[in-house]
Amino acid sequence: MLRNIPTINTPRVTLRGMRREDFERFADIWADPEVVTHIKGKPWPRARSWDAFLRNAGHWQIAGFGQWAVQIHGQATMAGQAGFFYGSRGLGDDFDPYPEAAWVLDPVFQGQGYGVDAAAAAHDWFDRVIAGRTVCVITPENEGSLRIAKTLGYVPLRHVTTEGESVLLMTRKGPPV
Repeated sequence: MLRNIPTINTPRVTLRGMRREDFERFADIWADPEVVTHIKGKPWPRARSWDAFLRNAGHWQIAGFGQWAVQIHGQATMAGQAGFFYGSRGLGDDFDPYPEAAWVLDPVFQGQGYGVDAAAAAHDWFDRVIAGRTVCVITPENEGSLRIAKTLGYVPLRHVTTEGESVLLMTRKGPPV
């Protein structure tokens, strides 16, 4: 089953399919302690990054949606990723069956509005092409991601502890009115 990954341009960022040459940058981002401080706290080894990189590509093929590379206009390499995936985290029937939204940026680009630009573009595409409920997981300390989630229309579902970490499960029933 072959699926084309759409390219989405906003005035500041481009969302595009990840390419083989993106892997080194992808691995560097996920190895950065500042990136993972709110995502289970441990930098990823290259092998885990490679598995996740391949999973991102395969997700588009199997589910018809996935995560894009985020490329900031004027920058030669990807700055992060944004999009959707099925996490199958075992967090319950009110969470697991729904596409999970995620966004990650290199800290150099955080706090400048690029994350909300990328996440909003991904959600706009999802709302037009796939549609339906989405969910996300955010640690309560991750104020930047909480702001992005609220901007996109996510509301709290419940708090859980997973893998020893307290997180907030959030849900979005569709585009904000």
